[in-house]
Amino acid sequence: MANDATKDAIVYVIDDDESARNSLEFLLDVAGVRVRSFSSGDAFLKSSPPLTGACVITDIRMPGVGGIELTERIKQKDPSVPVIVITGHADVPLAIQAMKAGAADFIEKPFDDDIILSAIERAVSQKAEGDALVEERREIETRLSSLSGREREVVEGLADGKAYKVIGYDLGISPRTVEVYRANAMMKLQAKTLSDLVRMVTLARLP
Repeated sequence: MANDATKDAIVYVIDDDESARNSLEFLLDVAGVRVRSFSSGDAFLKSSPPLTGACVITDIRMPGVGGIELTERIKQKDPSVPVIVITGHADVPLAIQAMKAGAADFIEKPFDDDIILSAIERAVSQKAEGDALVEERREIETRLSSLSGREREVVEGLADGKAYKVIGYDLGISPRTVEVYRANAMMKLQAKTLSDLVRMVTLARLP
């Protein structure tokens, strides 16, 4: 199973059922995924393992800190960490609460090996995509900060779909001067095309 998305990931399995915990740990180990297990939410929190590159699988009903509270606590520390909740059939309403608390997925017991492996791969891949997007936004924001005030105004106008003449009129400069600022901005932003430039500004504007 281990692919580009999962090869650097570690999965934390949290379940008070020893046989279920060991079974899942064995499955992931055989699939080539790094795994570490905990017998309770309290044990996981006390250990405070690193969350970078982590995916958490937790049972929803456990003594002490249950799956919902654990999901909330993990999300408070690092909102990007995917949490998969394992639930019994009667616990589906609780699992929905966990989803509202930020869980990436919930899986009903008993589950097939392929289902849990696919859920992990999906969760880790989505996190990797999200991390890549965050890094790209940081890079874009750094490039945008290198623009002069007037270059930034021209770029913002282009991102809003305004023509050179309209931008020039708004800024009190000629369309030709707008083109000069646009060319300078594209060089600083390392944008090959106007669509690249617009995409960068749009991405930087995302909340």
